Amino acid sequence: MARTGFVYHPDFLKHDMGGGHPESPDRLRAILSHLAANGVLARLTSIEPLNTSDEWITLVHTPSYLANLKARAPVSGHVALDSDTSLSPGSLPAAYLAAGGALAALDAIMAGLVQNAFCAVRPPGHHAERDRAMGFCLFNNVAIAARYGQRRHGLHRVLIVDWDVHHGNGTQHAFYDDPSVLFFSTHQYPHYPGTGRATECGEGAGEGATINVPMSAGQGDEDYREVFERVLVPAADQFKPDLVLISAGFDAHRDDPLAGMGLTEDGYDALSRLVLDIARRHCRGRVLSCLEGGYHLQALAASVERHVLAMVEA
Repeated sequence: MARTGFVYHPDFLKHDMGGGHPESPDRLRAILSHLAANGVLARLTSIEPLNTSDEWITLVHTPSYLANLKARAPVSGHVALDSDTSLSPGSLPAAYLAAGGALAALDAIMAGLVQNAFCAVRPPGHHAERDRAMGFCLFNNVAIAARYGQRRHGLHRVLIVDWDVHHGNGTQHAFYDDPSVLFFSTHQYPHYPGTGRATECGEGAGEGATINVPMSAGQGDEDYREVFERVLVPAADQFKPDLVLISAGFDAHRDDPLAGMGLTEDGYDALSRLVLDIARRHCRGRVLSCLEGGYHLQALAASVERHVLAMVEA
């Protein structure tokens, strides 16, 4: 059995926010096609997503938020939740499967069936707040997986690395006062959603457990590598995580149309290996990575390939 798991389900394609929307089903089609054509998909262990229950979703999101989503879910057409996030008939089932895919992957990792896993899921998650959909996101897949790991598998310390070009406001807010989750984020600043200043470092018992590194437009591979080596690695080595989660957005790529950063496939490979090394030192290589952004189809597919190959070779 391959050491790297891969989560995918065709129902992820049924989440559709309308023609011309950048967060489209074509993103997953491009990833699947590229990985299959290059022989990477055959090297991965397929993991079937769980159709997860509200019990696990409400570790992060409020019951009233779930009730509102269910009440507004359309039978046909689209229902707008904010200016760039909407529901289609397939959206809520896909969101449950996306969160459930992360949980199934974590179960497989903890059972020793795989060492690490990549979840090619939609909709993405890191902007979703406890009671609010935003930024293309409905459920915060990574945050739910972190809480699930703690409650279901007894993990004490969880590291979340978010290298999406947009700040993961929802993930930050979920753990802002919690010292058991170390949240590290690099992101273009100022940029959507406007959060993620360096001074946002947690509060109460969680002070210091949130690390934001705002990046200036145009910064690229060496800039990111320097930040990860200088800031993330020592913080993670002090924290000693039991599990590492990655909010793997690939929209900081130099070709991405929604941002202005300068990462390349080589950069994503280097960042992946730095994070995998952290996991190897502290938690037997346990890494769960979930797709977030990335809107240039060719750059997205090529970057995911390098990320997944780094996981295979870890």
